[in-house]
Amino acid sequence: MKLYTRRRLINGFNLGMSLLTMLFGLFWLAWILITLFQQGFAALDWQVLTESTPPPGGSGGLANAIVGSAIMTALGIAVGGPIGILAGTYLAEYGRGSKLAQFIRFINDILLSAPSIIVGLFVFGTVVLMMGSFSGLSGGLALGIIALPVVVRTTENMLGLVPVRLREAAAALGAPAWMVIVCICYRAALPGLVTGVLLAIARISGETAPLLFTALNNQFWSTDLNTAMANLPVTIYQFAMSPYDDWRELAWAGALLITMTVLLISIIARVFLRQRGGR
Repeated sequence: MKLYTRRRLINGFNLGMSLLTMLFGLFWLAWILITLFQQGFAALDWQVLTESTPPPGGSGGLANAIVGSAIMTALGIAVGGPIGILAGTYLAEYGRGSKLAQFIRFINDILLSAPSIIVGLFVFGTVVLMMGSFSGLSGGLALGIIALPVVVRTTENMLGLVPVRLREAAAALGAPAWMVIVCICYRAALPGLVTGVLLAIARISGETAPLLFTALNNQFWSTDLNTAMANLPVTIYQFAMSPYDDWRELAWAGALLITMTVLLISIIARVFLRQRGGR
């Protein structure tokens, strides 16, 4: 067999296996999404969005869990967003090639790939035990730690895409370094920075494991950050494992709400990235 023919056969075999593997993965993804949409839309109604979680056999919804998740996600972004942007700015603008920057990148890579349950255990040992109770505050801190490396990585990458000639032009006009970063680099990389924050929101909005060790859950309406707070991921986990049909239906509705939220955030992030690429 000629060498060219053998290469074409090998290339065709690899291409065929790649297509089969892709179709295998897409089949299970479509199956999961179809099941989720069928079960979720069947259980989703106005009552789910306006009433608190019910006792077994009672009527109710997921309003307190939705509000609790929104509060802790906002707290997580408020903690991880600014710190991540500042850390990413240091890595991109000040720490290029330094050993400290290399060390920060190494720690950031570990946080980026660390299981979220480890973050939950860390916050449990440092915050929950010190406060003496589960709380929405500790849940928000855990989500902030998970969001932090996503924002750091995105900020560094987006600032790295800003052309050097823009910095040089601003510096030639006498602008100090901080003004160049704030007025030139941040403005040029703004869609990318917003995308990083949106991706971090999508990353933490469905986390269950860290909230089991920090915020736990609450069947009642509570916006007090010092007490256990209801949230969608833990509520879905508990309701899906229960023997009650009404709870399992609410779990499907909650899973659909999280999926739609993450999908909407991902679409918004893609729109911002497209705007960034069009510049």
